[in-house]
Amino acid sequence: MMDRFRLLTLAAFAVIPSACATYGHEPNPKVPDPVNAPPVDPRALEQQTEVIEAERRRPGRPVPEDEIVVLNPGAVPPPPVGAGAIVPVPDRWRLAEAIGVKEKWYDPYNQNTLKGDRPILGNDELFLVAALTSDTVIEPRTFPTPVSIQTTEEPDQLDVFGESDSFVFAQTFIPSFSLIKGMTAYKPPDLEFRLTPAIQVNYVDIKERRALFVEPSRDTERTDFYVGIQEAFVDYHIRNVSDRYDFDSVRVGVQPFNADFRGFLFQDSQLGIRFFGNRDNNRFQYNLAAFMRLEKDTNSGLNAVDEEIREDYVLAANIYRQDLPFPGMTSQATFIWNINRESDDVEIDENGFPVRPALLGNLEGREYDVGYLGYSADGRIGRINLSASVYHAFGENRDGDFVSEPTDISAWFAAVEPSIDVDWLRFRLSALYASGDSDPYDDKEEGFDAIFENPQFAGADTSYWIRQTIPYAGGGRVIAVNGRNGILNSLRSSKEQGQSNFTNPGTLLLGGGVDADVLPELRLTLNANHLWFDDTSILSATRIQGPIAEDIGYDLSASAIYRPNFIQNVVLRLSGAALVPGDGFKELFGSEEELDAYYSILFNAVLSY
Repeated sequence: MMDRFRLLTLAAFAVIPSACATYGHEPNPKVPDPVNAPPVDPRALEQQTEVIEAERRRPGRPVPEDEIVVLNPGAVPPPPVGAGAIVPVPDRWRLAEAIGVKEKWYDPYNQNTLKGDRPILGNDELFLVAALTSDTVIEPRTFPTPVSIQTTEEPDQLDVFGESDSFVFAQTFIPSFSLIKGMTAYKPPDLEFRLTPAIQVNYVDIKERRALFVEPSRDTERTDFYVGIQEAFVDYHIRNVSDRYDFDSVRVGVQPFNADFRGFLFQDSQLGIRFFGNRDNNRFQYNLAAFMRLEKDTNSGLNAVDEEIREDYVLAANIYRQDLPFPGMTSQATFIWNINRESDDVEIDENGFPVRPALLGNLEGREYDVGYLGYSADGRIGRINLSASVYHAFGENRDGDFVSEPTDISAWFAAVEPSIDVDWLRFRLSALYASGDSDPYDDKEEGFDAIFENPQFAGADTSYWIRQTIPYAGGGRVIAVNGRNGILNSLRSSKEQGQSNFTNPGTLLLGGGVDADVLPELRLTLNANHLWFDDTSILSATRIQGPIAEDIGYDLSASAIYRPNFIQNVVLRLSGAALVPGDGFKELFGSEEELDAYYSILFNAVLSY
């Protein structure tokens, strides 16, 4: 067979020169003439064929060692022939480096060991996740500022309220470190240790004395520094209960918790233990938690872990069900029990003002047991987006604010925010009701108050009423109508260090807004809310004046959020808000400097690594 192939090859070489001559081409002098060539030695031809066959590498034959180029030193050898289609690769973490991907510690967008993309300490299941956030707040504002009894910054100022201008600057750095054990790419981690401290420097300038310090001799400016612990917990994965990683876990330590979708009742980072998990391919989720509330630093609001733990306890249980009552809607049932035993606790804040007990009514210490039973929903109904919550608060205050005897607590709360998307616009409506107390001198307390609210609702902290604290001068010492980053008119000393108060005027809100995604990286938001007190009986009793109107006024705000390059690592926000006072607000805070509107401007820059 081989001889026949050689003869055909020689014949072809013999025909090519004659064909070239026929078509006017000269034979290539470099090509040997097969006709006039000397005869081929069969033995030499056979030896040459054997050399070619030896050098030709057939599929499956090993490569000579001197020709192997090592691209991935230390890699495991290839699987043996016939081992099957799937073979474990224990050194998968070096594959990216083997193809030329080099990590940089400062680059969070590509493979980075500091972001948990590769294991540490030679352990294939141990990962480190580090983060750093810078939160900058610049906030000029105006609000009714009481004039000190002893002195005022303006010698000719004789009114109850003085200069309303003030300024706030706060810079917070939040590093975070997580050590995680487990195959985090496709199932819950087995174990996690997390530590998140927060370091804040803040500066405040208020034009009236005794607004920042209890001593009238102190200045009207204050600079403060504090380091708090916002997270410090151990998270242990107890078990998986399905092949799709439905699980049960437990978390112990200082940890964040949110009782509902919008932060109406209890959204804080507190010391506790929490069991949580899911079922039915994550359609069911649950939480069982118990917290002991930490003291807060007065000026920063950070957790003061160096202070004695408060005798204020929160027991919480909730369950979520997706696609209930219909696809696209998530329902949540919540039960929370708040146990307060601080009747003998006298707490003075860092600036010298009393915060427990609140200096309202009989000025006596209080303790109470309050249960909250609630339902929340979040999702959509067709084209309508819907978020809603309703709560009933019930229990007993063992020493009423005005009657010095046990009182029954029964109060209600409801909030709903539907919206609809039209191309790049989202139109929103907002409605909120928190019941007020109709008679502070009976044995019932009907004003709704939360444990620690942080509402993401009706414009959130873009809103003037939610962002600013309005002092309740003349009706109680060191009392505020509402709290900072809160929407309820609770008449408490502060939401950070004070106690809940269910003898309050309640809150009503109706409003609307629009979110406009004018660019992928730029969102503009407009909000308009109208606020009322639900019942002003407590205001009339504590101010010792005739009936007070319920109209608080109009809260108008606008904001712009800019994310360069469509990223969450740089978020810049600028907002402005104004409160146009209604009759009730004017009757409470009328003064010689009465303004047509109070304003709040907020610049916030959040940089994350």
